[in-house]
Amino acid sequence: MKSDLVSLMKPSVVAIKQQDIFKFNARAKSIPGAVNMTVGEPNFNTPDHIKQAAISAIENNKTHYTVPEGDHELLKAVAKYLHDKYDLNYDPETQIVATTGVTEGVFSAFNAILQNGDEVLIPSPSFTIYGPDANFNGASPVYLDTSKTGFKIVPEVLSEVLRTNPRIKILLLNYPSNPTGVSYTGDELEALAAILKEHNIFVISDEIYSELTYNFEHVSFGNILPEQTILLNGLSKSHAMTGWRFGVVCGPAEVISQINKIHELATTSITSITQYAALEAYTNGYDDPIAMKEQYQARRDVLYKGLSKLGFECPDPDGAFYLFLKIPDEYEQDDVKFANELLKEEHLAILPGSFFGIGGEGHLRISYAASMDSIEKCLSKLGNFLKNHQKVTSQI
Repeated sequence: MKSDLVSLMKPSVVAIKQQDIFKFNARAKSIPGAVNMTVGEPNFNTPDHIKQAAISAIENNKTHYTVPEGDHELLKAVAKYLHDKYDLNYDPETQIVATTGVTEGVFSAFNAILQNGDEVLIPSPSFTIYGPDANFNGASPVYLDTSKTGFKIVPEVLSEVLRTNPRIKILLLNYPSNPTGVSYTGDELEALAAILKEHNIFVISDEIYSELTYNFEHVSFGNILPEQTILLNGLSKSHAMTGWRFGVVCGPAEVISQINKIHELATTSITSITQYAALEAYTNGYDDPIAMKEQYQARRDVLYKGLSKLGFECPDPDGAFYLFLKIPDEYEQDDVKFANELLKEEHLAILPGSFFGIGGEGHLRISYAASMDSIEKCLSKLGNFLKNHQKVTSQI
């Protein structure tokens, strides 16, 4: 008799589905010569001085366990960097944990906080890991459609949602946002904080794109409401270090000590080599993001202008490296069908907006973390597709 071992497994895990993004990207990669504008990682290489620091660590046999929260010299460098960049004040001895990327930071924080029956408020469209992480812990995501408010959560809506959903334990903020590229000014954050102060909930603020803010200075929620905020940040986007898997979780000491328990159960500690690379980035890499940011802005401007000429509307991105396009009204509004036919006909990969949740329907996410050559090819292929594609016509 064949045993059904899956039936013995945790139902919340079995219920998790492979993310549509990964399946779509797998299809795109199977097409020779396809122009892929879906990838959410820099197309730059890690700066040489950071790579050399890692090589030196290997050559000097710095390849052993470190303490779970991270090497304390590194944590001091993180604290100084966050202070110098964003005027944040975290004690490196008690308020920072180094994690395997922000992804593990979200996972460990959710695991430390959530239990059955809790709710997590997630402004949508949003990055795709937050909801499943909540479900995994027996909690429910409460998705807030922001498509009618400039893809931002606004005070009056926040107040009403918190009033009518008393089980919300976490508000998840991600800014600059993946997938929309929008961000929040200091005044906008202050208005949200004024409401959140009246509620006994956490704010988990994913600010991994903080160095890639274009239209105004990035303000951290860790500065606005430090007593309730768990800050997530790292080096993946700012220093082109996605594969190194380095993130940090910062917050009140009594909260971070609990999150560190989950972190050490999951990983013991992150790799020593990554930590030495991160130490170099936080010590001598203050200016590394500048040149990359300038190129992203140039690419954004070319892509935004070209897409506008083709009839697409999207919010002018404040940061990150994404544009969130509204499919022109005269075309088929099924974004999944649109993206699949675009991939099939033009070998151009752009992600459907609905992959990112409610409010994403009828939109497409395009990444400009790509070469200018790819951007120009993208605009050409998209133009060809619109010319050749059947437009929606009204019936008289």
